[in-house]
Amino acid sequence: MKQISEAKTFDELLDFKYGKLGTKKRDEFEVKAKAFVIGEMIKEARKDAHMTQEDLAEKTGTKKSYISRIENGKIDIQISTLFKIFEEGLGIRLGFTML
Repeated sequence: MKQISEAKTFDELLDFKYGKLGTKKRDEFEVKAKAFVIGEMIKEARKDAHMTQEDLAEKTGTKKSYISRIENGKIDIQISTLFKIFEEGLGIRLGFTML
């Protein structure tokens, strides 16, 4: 049986600890990891804008507790809410290019 110390890449480490992509445990980890990253991006942008969670909540029509849960990766966020937070709350335009 393979040992965790034998992992040579981060992907191998994740495979060992959470299973291969597509397994329930790994999928749950991936969702939580992405929620954490999004929360950190919002928190960093909010701090760069010299705003409190309360300020951001007020600008986006939400509550401070909701912003806190997002920043702590504790809640799933809808794409529309994510755009609203970045664009209306933080003044950061999210653009996409079509392939």
